[in-house]
Parts: sequence; structure tokens; C-alpha cells
Amino acid sequence: MTHGRAVSLMLLVTLMWSTAGVVTRHLEAARSFEVTFWRSAFNALALVAALLWMRGPRLWADIRQGGAALWVSGLCWMVMYTNFMLAITMTTVATVLVTLAIAPLLTALFARVFLRHTLPTRTWVAIGVAGLGIAWMFGHQALAPGASMTGALVALGVPIAGATNWVLLQHLHQRHHQRHAADPSVQAPDMLPAVLIGALLSAAITLPMALPFSATPRDLGLLAGLGVFQLAIPCLLAVVLTRVLPAPEISLLALLEVIFGVLLAWLGAGEAPGPNALTGGALVIGALLFNEWLALRERRAAPVTGLAA
Repeated sequence: MTHGRAVSLMLLVTLMWSTAGVVTRHLEAARSFEVTFWRSAFNALALVAALLWMRGPRLWADIRQGGAALWVSGLCWMVMYTNFMLAITMTTVATVLVTLAIAPLLTALFARVFLRHTLPTRTWVAIGVAGLGIAWMFGHQALAPGASMTGALVALGVPIAGATNWVLLQHLHQRHHQRHAADPSVQAPDMLPAVLIGALLSAAITLPMALPFSATPRDLGLLAGLGVFQLAIPCLLAVVLTRVLPAPEISLLALLEVIFGVLLAWLGAGEAPGPNALTGGALVIGALLFNEWLALRERRAAPVTGLAA
């Protein structure tokens, strides 16, 4: 997969992720742990169907033999699934999105500390500008009456788990490349089952607190859509994309979930963004586009430099 195609797919992944807020606001009766349980349960069903279609019965053996890294990644997915949806039901969407916006900084920091990555200046600048844009957009909303610190603290688990997961996946792929160079028969790490492990764990831990169920048939339809199209499909794609895109770049592109989430809330729930949101959104999108443009120029210049040397 080319870098450009990987970026395009990551944008699609981010768009699909961004539908959770607006859909949740249209639920009739389901609340809190029940919302989280049903979304995770439908996500798990979709993932079982998809992975069994891809792997057959070998899927269960892959999970048993996956090793510690697979289960650590699965725990990260569980935290992301559970904490995000709980936070959405406990506080405003804006507060949750502001909290998630620290993910690129955490991912870059984890990659620098644990993987010894040297990040280009353009990536640091883009992260900084994007962070300013998000703070500009949602600062007032996050501090508005009704914003819950409990919800923000629950949401904080999402970027921490996400940064840990992206850096872990990056480390596994780097280690595979080193081993593959010495022994071409070495197989690449298979981390797709971790997405299923996370969904199953999330559904299991929220089920006792979700009872008794109160979701209406309409709620179940909406939550089923979230489980399949907002979680299962984009999360599988995101794992595949870690083989092409570095962890900090994935986390930076994922910031677009903030922009897409605002637009969907505007179109789907009548929450029109004001001038602050539009200005902040321009900063975020501008930072992402500028970073990708510079990266493209560097990749195109690299072969020419190599030939000249």
C-alpha cells in the first residue's frame, strides 16, 4: 500500500469513528453502561463474522497462541471502546473530544521514549498547531456549565490507551522487519484479533452494570450501526494501516475526528459551530495538510538525493 493510499484510508477511518457522538444523541432510552455494552457487543459480533470469514476456525488458535503483545493490545482496545462511550454519556461531546486531542502528543512522546524515534520538526509543529486549533474550538464549551470532570477523567483513558496501542504495534512491525531481514521465513505479527479481544472484554465488563436493559428497538438499530460501521470496520483498517503509517502520523490524522464530529453534529443534530469552531477547525485541517504536503515533498526528494550521492 502506498503512503498516499494509506493516508486516504486513515481519513475514512477517522470519518467513521466520528459518528459516535451524533448517533448517541439520538438514542431514546439506552444510557451509560447499556450504550457501551450494546455497541461493544455488536462490534464483537461483526468482528467475529469478519475474522472468521478471513481466517476460518484458525482464528481461535491465533488468539490462544497470540502471546502477551496481542492481549496487551486487546486491553488497549477495551479501554478505548469502554471509556470513550462512557465519557460521551457522562459529559459533553466537546469535553470528550478536547481530552482526546492530546493523543498525538502522547503518541509522539511514547514513540520518542520507548522507540527512540526522532520526530521531524514539521510533525512537532503540526501537533502544536492542531492542539491550539482544538483548544480554540472547544475551550469555551469544555468549561461551560454541565461539563463533568469525571467524564473528562474517564475520557483521558482513551488517548493514553490509544498512544500505547499505536506505539506497541509500531514496535512489533519494526522488530518484524529486523527479523525478516535475517530470516525471510519469519511471519509478520498478526494483531487483528486484538480488536476482537478488546470488544469481547468491553462487552463482558459492562454487561453486569448495563442490566436491566432499557434500549428500544430503534436504539438497538443505532447501536448496531455504531458497532459495525463506527468500530468494527474502521478499527480493523486502523490496525492494517500501522504497517504503513508511523504511530505519530496515525494519531495526528485521527485528530480529524474532532472536525468531522463537529460537522456531523451540525448536520445531524442541529449543533451549528460558531466562529471559534470554524477558526479552530481551519487551524487543525491546515496543520494536517501542511504536514502531509511537507512529508510528500520529502519522499519525492529522497530518491533524487540518493542518486546524486
